[in-house]
Amino acid sequence: MTRRLLSLALGTGLLALLAAPDARAVEMPVRKAGLWELKMVRTGSPLPEMTMQHCTDENTDKAMTAAASPMSKEVCSKNDIQKTATGYVTDSVCSVAGMSMTSHSEVTGDFNSAYTVKTTSHSERGPAGTPHDATTTIEAKWLGACKPDQKPGDIVMPGGFKMNVKDAEKLKGLMPK
Repeated sequence: MTRRLLSLALGTGLLALLAAPDARAVEMPVRKAGLWELKMVRTGSPLPEMTMQHCTDENTDKAMTAAASPMSKEVCSKNDIQKTATGYVTDSVCSVAGMSMTSHSEVTGDFNSAYTVKTTSHSERGPAGTPHDATTTIEAKWLGACKPDQKPGDIVMPGGFKMNVKDAEKLKGLMPK
């Protein structure tokens, strides 16, 4: 079960990175530096909700976007972001390992205290090789300063597994072609 949670979290994290905007007129704001709690709930999934913590700073948030941009350009034929009256909307079409995924995300809230990301997605080849629709909601809230043993980029997953997003560059090589 822990391995499935880790795979889901890493996969979701990598897909979130793929959907990060490249250098365009509209960019997502940088989150306030400190410790953020991210609660992820996915409908239609047998996996339970997952809560993780992410220690970040301005440089780490910017680096995550910069690192994802080239990868996004390689696998996404569409990756649009628009500012709205209540936040941001992103639409993307990406293909990884022969699986095409279309997603629509609505981001609302404040990148200084709390925000919500609601993503609806459709993949042509979901579980058991059939089309699959899913909705994922991430509720993020700022908890305060990072803990003394944390550095920017650290993510603490369920079960206490800890990784640093700066190591995500190494994970790109593990993604199926």
